[in-house]
Amino acid sequence: MTNYIQNLISLIDKDLKELDLDHQPPELYQPIRYILSLGGKRLRPLLVLLSYKVFKDNPVNVVRVASLVEIFHNFTLMHDDIMDEAPLRRGKPTVHEKWNTNIGILSGDIMMVKAYEVLEQVPQEVLLHCLTTFNRCAGEVCEGQQVDMNFESRDKVSASEYLEMIRQKTAVLLGFSMELGAILAKASPQQQALVRQFGVNIGMGFQLKDDLLDVYGDQNKFGKQVGGDIIANKKTYLLIKALEQAPDNALQLWLNKKDFDKQEKVQAVTAIYDSLDIRTQTEDIIKQYFGTAYQALDQLQGDPQGVSELRLYADYLTNRDR
Repeated sequence: MTNYIQNLISLIDKDLKELDLDHQPPELYQPIRYILSLGGKRLRPLLVLLSYKVFKDNPVNVVRVASLVEIFHNFTLMHDDIMDEAPLRRGKPTVHEKWNTNIGILSGDIMMVKAYEVLEQVPQEVLLHCLTTFNRCAGEVCEGQQVDMNFESRDKVSASEYLEMIRQKTAVLLGFSMELGAILAKASPQQQALVRQFGVNIGMGFQLKDDLLDVYGDQNKFGKQVGGDIIANKKTYLLIKALEQAPDNALQLWLNKKDFDKQEKVQAVTAIYDSLDIRTQTEDIIKQYFGTAYQALDQLQGDPQGVSELRLYADYLTNRDR
């Protein structure tokens, strides 16, 4: 990443640390500070700032508004961890493990309130537009999470159903992030639509790349257990495509096993993926989504430096290995 982008990430981190969370009772607000301190890519607020930079100078002026996307994102993570009964988040205990489930629920609710408090700071002339767009996005994210949970109890999920689920659960928030930056910069409706298209397609490629790295990533770089999706029978694009093409029931046998050696299962299922060339199929669809994102990027009309920084960050996301 460029120094410019690194500086923007530092501004986002600084702003998140300065959120007003010194309220009572402390156990309601401490978890917010905790989960925001766990780090992460700051992808979503960064996209807000990079989008703003395409159309207007000094994105530092909208860092606080950009932070609302990170607050909302971490609200969803806090509640998702409860639903998934996840013990760890970025290598640290999840909020409901460190405190308890009730605190995790209520603290997450407060995060949603905080996101709206930040949204109140948007200039009046674009407030309604931002509010309407955010509400539509937030609703889709929740719908996507429910669909993902529904998949857990289904034996069969199609690739098209999976792609629609990740569009809602992951990609629309990246699309909103880009659109928010353009709205704040008062870009034209056509340019707002283009950056939203860019964000959604980057989001699709980003999630599919996560699926791929979970199987084929470098353990030392990926930051979480490689093969975790295989161990959990998580319905990813790779598993769905393999189930469509597997010539025998070897894959299904592994999915049905209750007692197994984790490493053996990961190796066996990965070998099935290799035999079906699932990696290449997944890489191909990732390239399609990133390619569509770049097509939208090519049509942007704005500050050349802003477009260049956005393109460099898109290159980073396309080629990331963690």
